[in-house]
Formats: sequence, structure tokens, C-alpha cells
Amino acid sequence: MPLLFSPFTIKYITLKNRIVVSPMCQYSSVDGFANDWHQVHLGSRAVGGAAAIITEATAVSPEGRISPDDLGIWKDEHIEKLKQITTFIKAQGSVAAIQLAHAGRKASTRSEWKGGGNIPSAEGGWQTVSASAIAFNEGYTVPLALDKQDIEKVIKDFVNAAQRALHAGFDIIEIHAAHGYLIHQFLSPLSNRRTDNYGGSFENRIRLLLEIIEAVQKVWPTHLPLWVRISATDWVEGGWNIDEAVQLAGILKEKAVDLIDVSSGGLVPGAKIPVAPAYQVPFAARIKKQTGIATGAVGIITEAQQAEDILENSDADIIIMGREMLRDPYFPMHAAKQLGYDFTWPVQYRRAK
Repeated sequence: MPLLFSPFTIKYITLKNRIVVSPMCQYSSVDGFANDWHQVHLGSRAVGGAAAIITEATAVSPEGRISPDDLGIWKDEHIEKLKQITTFIKAQGSVAAIQLAHAGRKASTRSEWKGGGNIPSAEGGWQTVSASAIAFNEGYTVPLALDKQDIEKVIKDFVNAAQRALHAGFDIIEIHAAHGYLIHQFLSPLSNRRTDNYGGSFENRIRLLLEIIEAVQKVWPTHLPLWVRISATDWVEGGWNIDEAVQLAGILKEKAVDLIDVSSGGLVPGAKIPVAPAYQVPFAARIKKQTGIATGAVGIITEAQQAEDILENSDADIIIMGREMLRDPYFPMHAAKQLGYDFTWPVQYRRAK
């Protein structure tokens, strides 16, 4: 059996293979609600055979949305449709996962196909927040630096979101601490210029993430996995780097985090990123090797043999795929054929096998 199609057990959850659908923003919600688009988008990838399906970055508060069109889980009314989606995903033998997120200073922006960029308050935008009052880019609103009361609210928002995720039927939650969003803004010295207990030293900059994890773990069942997505580097001199990422990963392992979803970048515009096939895999490999924590590899992984090689080299435990899964919801079926594995298709589709 190819490693790509071997099962992977994390706590009480077993993934039927090593292919996971990455969180990918759909910018198709109104007031945070999931709808039929999300049902079909996520459900079709479960039909296609991916072992786990992670929702797009799902905002824990209205002000935490990247755009007004983001998926949300900040109120109980969001649960009903999400429950319908998780029920369908599970019926296909896949695991339903959700990424909990707060955009921080990168919030209040237009969706990609609406032109992008910051939305001014006169056009429905909202005041953004961050570790420090440093705008993401020219033309973006200067965020408010969170005070201790604000930080406590953010932590509570993540806790409430985790509780709703459980009620909605999700079996894995992933805390989004990457791509320049709020938690990453605390991690990196480029965006965190604080002089209190949340700024300065490495120990202080990781404090918000650790407090969120500790608080979430009080309401998230111990038998269900908790993942964290990080950016391994800012790709900018003086920013967050792979050495700090490894150190953080070791601490997260001690804190009973089950897997690190290893990405990179997103904190500052203009970073010179050497994008190439599997360019982020070495980060996942180093974190796995040096800390022993399970890792997910991401970043232009598009071919079956490429994914198989990553697993054979023990560079990661799972393959988390984004754009290729947009191009081909049935990638697992096609990958199995390429690797000579007799993959089980849905009974409704077997006439085409």
C-alpha cells in the first residue's frame, strides 16, 4: 500500500489516508453563515476521497473576519448549517475539521474578486486590531493595539468558537496562527512592538497563542485532535524564523497539541518568497525531526508521487492540499490509480472506475 493511502490515527480519530483538504477562503458567506456553496464545495471533496476536510478560516468574531464575506462561528445561529455540512462529510467516511481564525490587522478587506484592499469605514469597513498599532500596508487602517481586556475577549471568542464547533459536529479544530493574521501578528517582532507581557521576548510573543490553546483545551474534548497552523518564517530579515518555529513547535507538543500545519509567510507585503513545488516541505520536515510532533506539509504539492515521496522521506505525516484540490476534487481517486492502489470509490460513482 502506498503511504499516501495508509491510515493515520491521531487520538481517537483515524484518517483513512494522508490527504487533507487545506482551508481555502471562499468569500461566499453573508453575516458569517455557511450556505449551499460551502455544502457542495466541502462535500464534493469528501466524496472525492480526502481523509479530512478543513473549512476555510472561520472567524471567531465579526471583527475577526478577513472580509465581510468570510465564514463565521461567532454566534449559535451559525451552527445549524455547519452541522448539515459535517454530517455529510462524515457520511462519506471523511473527518470534518474547522480552522478557527482572527484576521487582526488584515481584517476589513474586500474579497479577492471584489478588488481586494482595505475597506474604509465609510464603505462598511470596521476598526481592526493587532498586537501593535502598525498597519499591514499603505492604505490599510492603522489597527488598535489590544489591551489586556481586549486580549481576554479574543481568548474567550476562541473558546466560544471551539464549543460551537463541537456542537456543529467537527472532530478536529485547527487554530490559525499563520499567514500574518492576529496570532501571527503577536508572534513576529515585525508586527509586535509591545512592552508588556505579550511583547519583546520569544516567551512573551508566544503568550497569546499558548493562552488561547490552554483556554480552548478546557472545552475541547481530550480525545479529539487539536492542530495549529503556523508560518515557519516571515521570509524577512528580523522577522519570525524557522528557529523560533521549531522552538514553538516543541512547546506546543508539550502542551498536547497534536499536529502542526506548517506554512510560511503572509505577515508583511513584498517578502521575497522562493515559491516552487514543495518549497515549504523542509520546514515541516525540520519541525518533525527536531521536536517529534506530527506535521502537515503544504505548498504546491500537486502530484501523487510527489506527495508519496514526502511521506516516504518522513518529512511530514499528512499532505494538506489547497489549489490542487480546487482544480481536482477527486485527486485522491486519480492519485490512487497513478500509484497502483485500488482505492474505494463511492458506490454511486463505481460505474466510472
